[in-house]
Parts: sequence; C-alpha cells; structure tokens
Amino acid sequence: MQKPRILFLSHTYPPIVGGVETQNYELFTWLSKIADVRLIANRQRYLVPFFLIYSVFPVLFLVGKYDVLLLGSSIEGNIGWLIKKLTRKSVVAVAHGLDLTWKNKLYQLLWPKVFIPSLDKLIAVGNETIRVGMERGIPESKFVFVPNGVDTERNLGNYSRADLEKIVGESIENKKIVLTSGRLAKRKGVAWFIQNVLPKLPANVLYVVSGEGVDRENIQKAIESTASQAQVKMLGYTTDKVRNTLFNTADVFVQPNIKVDGDMEGFGISVIEATACRLPVVASNLEGLRDAIKDNQNGFLVEPGDANGFAKKITELLDNDDLRREFGEKARQYAIDNYSWDKIAMRYLEELKKITSNQ
Repeated sequence: MQKPRILFLSHTYPPIVGGVETQNYELFTWLSKIADVRLIANRQRYLVPFFLIYSVFPVLFLVGKYDVLLLGSSIEGNIGWLIKKLTRKSVVAVAHGLDLTWKNKLYQLLWPKVFIPSLDKLIAVGNETIRVGMERGIPESKFVFVPNGVDTERNLGNYSRADLEKIVGESIENKKIVLTSGRLAKRKGVAWFIQNVLPKLPANVLYVVSGEGVDRENIQKAIESTASQAQVKMLGYTTDKVRNTLFNTADVFVQPNIKVDGDMEGFGISVIEATACRLPVVASNLEGLRDAIKDNQNGFLVEPGDANGFAKKITELLDNDDLRREFGEKARQYAIDNYSWDKIAMRYLEELKKITSNQ
C-alpha cells in the first residue's frame, strides 16, 4: 500500500517547552522522513485557546489533499470531530493522559463524551492513558498503545564534571549528583522528594533540579523547611546544552512522581532521555512511568511515597560505580531497542496505514 499523506495538527509546539511539545516535534520530524507530512502548529502558549478554534480553517482548506488528519493531542478532538462531520477523512489523535483527565467541567462534558470518541483511533502514549480513557466511557477498541520515542543520539556528548561544576556554580569534588529535569508540576514530586527523601541520602549528595513550572514556589518552601537545603541546587530553565551536560555527567536521575487528582504522567520522556545517556533512573511505579521504565531492565521503580525505598535504591547506586556504569549501558541499549524514534515513527505509520486502508 502507498504511504498515507498526513496532515499533522499540533496545538502546542516548540519553542513552547514540555513533554507533549517535544513528542510532537520529534513525531513530525521522524514521520517526515518516511511519509508525506504537512504541519499546522501553534508555537505560542498564550495562543493555545484561540488555536483550538481558528485552526479549523486551515485544516478544512488542506485536509482534502491528505489521507489522514493526525492530531498531536486529543485536546484537538473538537477539530477532529468537526472534520469527521464535514468530510470523510480519517482522524487519529495522540492521547497523552492529561488531555483526557483535565479537570474542567465543560471539557469533561464534551471532549471525552463527544469529541474524542468520534475519532477513528487514539494512539495512547501509555497504558494508564488507556485506562483513564475507558473510565470516561471511551471504548478500549478506540485505543492502541505506542510509547513515546527518544532520539538516542541527540543528548549524548563529551561533557566533563568540570562542565557540570560550572553549571551548578560550586565545587562538586567528592559529591554525588542526583538529577531531576523537566517541567515543575506538583505531580513530579520534587517538593516531596526534598522533604522526605533527601534527608535520608548521604551528606555528599547534591540534588540538582533543572526546569521551571507552576510548583516552583512550593518547591522553594520545601527547600527552606529542611535541614538539607544546602544539598539542593535549583537551576530554573536550562538550555539544551546545559540539559545535555546534566544528563551526561550526573550520577543518578530521579523522577519521584506522586499521585495528583486530575493530573497524570502519560509516559515520561525525561526518564528515557536519561537512559539514552547511560544515566541510571529511579522513578515512581506510577501511571505512564510504568510503561517507560521496566524495573531492573532500564531503570528502577519504587512505590510512590516510599521515601525509604527511594533512599535505599539511590544510595545503592551511588555507592557502586561499577553498578551504575554497567546498568547505564544496559539502559541505553534498551532505549535504542525499544524507544528510538526511527522505530516509533514506523509504528505510527503502520497504525495510520491500517486506518486509511479502511476508508
């Protein structure tokens, strides 16, 4: 069968920063290598609500030239619903999790009940996304699971601890670096980790947090409330070069997510980026992180809220250089075998072929 022509709609796209934005960018980039893809994207965060309305006009103008409309998030389900009403085109959406659970009465009344179920297929980035979709009445048959991908070469580099020392702005001689990187949302568990896990870690640990977000103030309060505050370094927003330095020079990556009603981790791109850089990962056994990290294969899972469990596993890794090195190599190979974007893009293409072949 001929490769489908794809019109790709993304309501949130770089330079906007975040997991969905990164996923949409990579998906478009890699699909474009193997298919005919046209992008319509919003690149300004403040324009998101307007984009979900006015983007219908360019979509209607262009969709006739393509075989399928691919929505970068099921938040765009309203556009997909209208296209299904007005045309005979296939519409597929990527489902990330929060686009199904967003706590807004009007959204919950219309999107999971009307707009999203009208689409031909939902490509879920995690099995937890499928579960919460089914809870909202979306049939299981609408979903297919395809994990997020990672460019396994992009973040690699020849960085040194001297480079890391310049970033943190203090001597790190004889210190172990525990890293968290990503948008600072409450569900990421950074404040919880600082208050409950950091005091249980060795005194030579420096916890480096890269990123910005709505939970920044809460995290700052957590830092001020603990005797371990000298062991925390908040970097704020960081460039790709700085993030790459962190991924290649830290000792352990942690993603200590906690359960937050109405907010969920659809997958966890940062943990896969870390593994691709041979950085051992310790993450919460929660939501989409369970799809990204397979315990003892490409990382370690700890029950959310288990401070002793996190402290024990992190300390075990920090105390054994050989274990970190060997497991880091194993985790990188797992990322190459299971999450490299060339493989993930092909899986998307196969799913889109199935849909368009039934038109």
